[in-house]
Amino acid sequence: MAAMPLLDPYKLGKFDLSHRIVMAPLTRCRSYGNVPQPHAIVYYSQRATKGGFLITEATGVSNTAHGYKDSPGVWSKEQVEAWKPIVSAVHAKGSLIFCQIWHAGRSSITDFQPNGQAPISSTDKPVPTQYLHDGNVQEYPAPRRLTTEEIPQIVNDFRLAARNAIDAGFDGVEIHGANGYLIEQFMKDSTNDRGDEYGGGIDNRCRFALEVVEAVAEEVGGHRVGMRLSPFLDLMDCWDSDPEALGLHMAAKLNELGILYCHMLEPRMVKVEGRYQIPHRLLPMRKAFRGTFMVAGGYDREEGNKVVAEGYADLVVYGRLFLANPDLPRRFEVGAALNKYNRLTFYTPDPVVGYTDYPFLETSNFTQDNLDL
Repeated sequence: MAAMPLLDPYKLGKFDLSHRIVMAPLTRCRSYGNVPQPHAIVYYSQRATKGGFLITEATGVSNTAHGYKDSPGVWSKEQVEAWKPIVSAVHAKGSLIFCQIWHAGRSSITDFQPNGQAPISSTDKPVPTQYLHDGNVQEYPAPRRLTTEEIPQIVNDFRLAARNAIDAGFDGVEIHGANGYLIEQFMKDSTNDRGDEYGGGIDNRCRFALEVVEAVAEEVGGHRVGMRLSPFLDLMDCWDSDPEALGLHMAAKLNELGILYCHMLEPRMVKVEGRYQIPHRLLPMRKAFRGTFMVAGGYDREEGNKVVAEGYADLVVYGRLFLANPDLPRRFEVGAALNKYNRLTFYTPDPVVGYTDYPFLETSNFTQDNLDL
């Protein structure tokens, strides 16, 4: 079999990886009451491999952080205790697992907020009406603009959530600074119309993000911290007029802070000569960040091998393919066909359907009964 760059070992700080295929953070909406459930033990363990690297779904840092029903949190003792058997089961398979810590900001609704209050944000401009994957329409309320004096408390929420994640057994945390959520709402000029030290030029707009990173790194160690960024994307009407400058600025600043990795999303794929292609516009950011650089956004086996071989990325992050193929590294290794994912079950609350029922290459089914818990 020809050499496959995606299957080359990699040294991620103090962690030894056996391959470079990373499972992306994927919102699954199956943590009832914001508490991780036993079925998540099966889900994450199915996708764990010896020397592999998993990142959890977006996990709320406080009771104001959630943007979706039944997304998990890591701010309470109950949540920390619920994460422990999940992390232990992943470790038993020999895999590394980081907890992605997150605040939705204005990408939330009053139903998910304590006492039905308005979501918080960098701005008081609401998210425009969104048309959901299932055909439904979501209206968003006007958020409440955080005061300058309140921002340190949100930074502290991230710090405490990171400590809780480590206490739950996670190997590290990924700070969610992408996809139109709170940190990105501060960074991008379409959603930051502030007149204080957190608004205006790029240094001020990135101040909150970097304060979060610095606080988390001081709490748990920069060797346990990564950050996800999406400067080129326009999600929840959160975009920037100069995404290249924003991405480069953040990559350089994260490099100065000495965190473990930068996880960056490619611009959306574009059609060239009838075929969708990845734009591959992250090279300046890759050069600016001298730690581990991870890329995501439409990659398949061929493109993943290509960018690792060329040195464009150290690790490649897979989302939908990993969701539908719990043994994705094995399938890539042998060149097997991939299961097709079903969008209609991405966010359903069912603990099995569209969650732990995607088949493996082997004929034996992987169920909770197979786990040594």
